[in-house]
Amino acid sequence: MRRYLPVARQHCVAALGGTSVVVKAVSGAVLLLYALSFALDTAYGLAVTPGFLFLPRCWLWTLLTHGLVERRAAGVALSLGTVVAAGRLLEPRWGALELLVFFAVVNASVGLLGAAAYFLTYAATFHVAYLFDVHIHGGLGFLAGVLVALKQTMGDSTVLRVPQVRMKAVPVLLLLLLAALRLATVIESTALASYSFGLLSSWVYLRFYQRHSRGRGDMSDHFAFATFFPEILQPAVGLVANLVHTLLVKVRLCRKTVKRYDVGAPSSITISLPGTDPQDAERRRQLALKALNERLKRVEDQAAWPNMEDEEEEVVVKSEGPQLPEASVAGKAAGHESSLITFEDAPSQP
Repeated sequence: MRRYLPVARQHCVAALGGTSVVVKAVSGAVLLLYALSFALDTAYGLAVTPGFLFLPRCWLWTLLTHGLVERRAAGVALSLGTVVAAGRLLEPRWGALELLVFFAVVNASVGLLGAAAYFLTYAATFHVAYLFDVHIHGGLGFLAGVLVALKQTMGDSTVLRVPQVRMKAVPVLLLLLLAALRLATVIESTALASYSFGLLSSWVYLRFYQRHSRGRGDMSDHFAFATFFPEILQPAVGLVANLVHTLLVKVRLCRKTVKRYDVGAPSSITISLPGTDPQDAERRRQLALKALNERLKRVEDQAAWPNMEDEEEEVVVKSEGPQLPEASVAGKAAGHESSLITFEDAPSQP
């Protein structure tokens, strides 16, 4: 084990090199709490325990600290990889402050929703274990949030070629994998709950509340809730999602989609939705153009090339045939030349 420590340290230093203070601070906190877990029960005081989160205890700080608590080396590696990936792929678009806000919002939502779910389970079953023996912690909630953000920004990117898997399908595929592992009792229920609530809370935040240069949220069609599901299920899911959204708008938890019409633009009418990013639109245009070029190239490669031998035989047959057209052309040319008036033989005047 000791001989692998220098190699692991080298990889960590290389991964964190060039990242912001936010990424380094979060990564350092994960490593520090994992080291302390060998001497202290960090999950008891820093993870979300449903019975301690609400009254009379109100351990509200656990909503922000539970995402940093890991008790296994695999969990530490997953958390560090998630934070570094967010720093590499999301921080250049959002900035370090927005990445920190996203981390805090997702973790707090995961802790609050998870505690509420276990509290409702206790109310239905009256098992006290759901209140005090359950500890929600780990980086799976933030992993779900990062995958949702990558679906928003680079959903058309290919993750696997065989079988072909695009980035927009990864969040739901991982959710199905975790559900299967939970049914096989390989993972705990808190892992599935953390990932599920991280998926939901991150989408809600990015869809309706994230602030950016063009306003707030992302109301584009490619980021609708139905796009997380297979195409055959999208109409039914879209209908249910629209009903829920209409209900939330009526109770003023969500805002209504607003379209802006700019009749003073150079074109006739310009329609813009709040949350749409010109860079994303340009990226989608480039991907569509690339796909079109590849399709045209395949069609050109499949087209049959003309037979050169047949063309040569055709030319030979034409050359051996009568030359009547050439003679007629020559006659016409001679007649045309004889009809011209020239002054070369005219007598010179005295």
